[in-house]
Amino acid sequence: MFQIRHYQNWLRATRGLSFDNYDALWRWSVSDLDAFWQSIWDYFEVQSPTPHTAVLGRRAMPGAEWFPGAQGNYARQVFRHVAAAEAAGVPAILSQGEASLARGEAARQLGWAEMRRQSASLALHLKAQGVQPGDRVAAYLPNTPETMVAFLATVSLGAVWSVCAPDMGTPAVLDRFRQIAPKVLIACNGVHYGGRDMARDEAVAELVAALPSVTHVLVHEILPSSGLPAGRASFAQAVARNDAQVAAFEPLWLPFEHPLWIVYSSGTTGLPKPIVHGHGGVALVGLALLRLHNDLAPSHADPAHPERFHWYSSTGWIMWNVQAASLLNGTTCCIYDGNPAGTHKDQPDWTTLWRFVANTGATFFGAGAAFFANCMKAGIDIAQCGDLSRLRTLGTTGSPLSEDTQRWGTAQFAKIGNPNIWWCNISGGTDFAGAFIGGNRELPVVPGEMQCRILGCAVEAWNDKGESVVDEVGELVCTQPLPSMPLYFVGDKDKQRYLASYFDTYPGVWRHGDWLKVTRSGGCIIYGRSDATINRHGLRMGTSELYSAIEALPEVLDSMVVDLEYLGRESYMPLFVVLRPGYELDEAMKARLNQAVKTALSPRFVPNEIFAVPEIPRTLSGKKQELPIKKLLLGQPLEKVVNRDAMANPACLDWYVDFARRRAGTAPQA
Repeated sequence: MFQIRHYQNWLRATRGLSFDNYDALWRWSVSDLDAFWQSIWDYFEVQSPTPHTAVLGRRAMPGAEWFPGAQGNYARQVFRHVAAAEAAGVPAILSQGEASLARGEAARQLGWAEMRRQSASLALHLKAQGVQPGDRVAAYLPNTPETMVAFLATVSLGAVWSVCAPDMGTPAVLDRFRQIAPKVLIACNGVHYGGRDMARDEAVAELVAALPSVTHVLVHEILPSSGLPAGRASFAQAVARNDAQVAAFEPLWLPFEHPLWIVYSSGTTGLPKPIVHGHGGVALVGLALLRLHNDLAPSHADPAHPERFHWYSSTGWIMWNVQAASLLNGTTCCIYDGNPAGTHKDQPDWTTLWRFVANTGATFFGAGAAFFANCMKAGIDIAQCGDLSRLRTLGTTGSPLSEDTQRWGTAQFAKIGNPNIWWCNISGGTDFAGAFIGGNRELPVVPGEMQCRILGCAVEAWNDKGESVVDEVGELVCTQPLPSMPLYFVGDKDKQRYLASYFDTYPGVWRHGDWLKVTRSGGCIIYGRSDATINRHGLRMGTSELYSAIEALPEVLDSMVVDLEYLGRESYMPLFVVLRPGYELDEAMKARLNQAVKTALSPRFVPNEIFAVPEIPRTLSGKKQELPIKKLLLGQPLEKVVNRDAMANPACLDWYVDFARRRAGTAPQA
């Protein structure tokens, strides 16, 4: 029986509530917020030493007050599973790095009791250094079990966690950490990525020198070291303690909305937004998402067929936080640290993650939509990637998944005897640490669509008049508060930046910045960012539809389009494409590209010009940087529209700067 059916049976037995279909269940969940979120609290048996006086003490956006009077701690919810998981013999974490996988080694296991012991040891170490509730602990760490331990130790004390990936440029890291004034820095001395070791000692020294608030530095030695610099402590020693105090340690009880972590917007323009979420809201939303919508049971519920959850991410993406949330649910977390395409004779190897999934026996495998598209274009055969018989779910996010890619993946699994592989495509964001749209095992799977709006998320598509529309593309809005919406932004006086980010268009209604269509059957399609919308000849369209048409051509590796609108003038829309080696952008190729747009969309959306480019600019989390390039080509200075240190491939900007110069006749200021 699927997990969402267990929940509905429980609602009928304990609340006398029965629903004819998912749409009716969803409508109840967003119209009676108090009853729905109380049911989530009770269904997951959330614990508090003090009762809450209401579910929603103040109903407002922003500024909603959830479960006033209640207490909790994210780490307490995780450690509730220790006894049952140890009795069942299921691990908390299975992990593997790029080099280990290449050598054919088994994944490393971290048990639940050992994870708790290490977290308690580190928490006591931090407490001895003066860390108090509300202090910030910054981490410069890769996606490894040690990072999970550091996170749990930090939040056990009520300190506030914030992590940046060590592949980020030092200026980008400082743009984030300077805003939050951390008391402690936990950093690695290096990482292994793309087949090579990369030292990070100099970067760590730069961070320490530029963060005067830091009073203590812990170093996780990943690469061989000749010793720690003076004044720095060993992470390995800090987690090694095993005595009566460690055994007796318990995470603090904290107010429901006590700050949990600080995450950041993409930072493509200006300083990133340091977004603060709370313990209780993140835990409740995470449990509902993973159990009910991702259909993940606790691993100890069925030790013979344990759940194992893998969502490929770096520590710089919100999916790291979703990955961590599997521990809230008692589900084994499978962590891969390294290049998702591996390396093979300097060429991408798109079988890498599939082999990791086979190696760990993962039951759920999620990644960015672009990963699956690259696998399709590379022509990989998953039958050659190991035993994937335990895998039953594929998850995607980050960008819209094309219908062609989803059909390809389904066909691949049909060939190995699993024609019913389930696609759990989700869309949400860093901003509220959750998903607005996602999966439901009981609903039909339609390639190119997401199955439903998430329970408790009052999501609608609104037209220009602020009216809810169905079967039309509109602005994605959320009309009711969610427990995991931000508490505040660090340093945001009177919440002015918070208001401007989500509520400037529709006061009191969250505007997310995506184009959404809700179908008559309740399915959802995301068309891309609404601020990168194409508006041609009176018709508007998200860019994802055009990308689906263009990137379906085997000659095209990547693409980007921007619509340059000028007041009182007809828009100009260039298309930038990255072609496979051996192909040229000649007239025949341009004709094929234009025909693809005409066929899939409309002649209205044929680009004005097409240009071959070396790369498409992307953020560290892989998103195309349409809006910054649009602003650049409209004449704004480069430094005002894009942060190079928040990019995955900043060198490619030179081409676009030169292009902007040639178009405008004057050079943008670089």
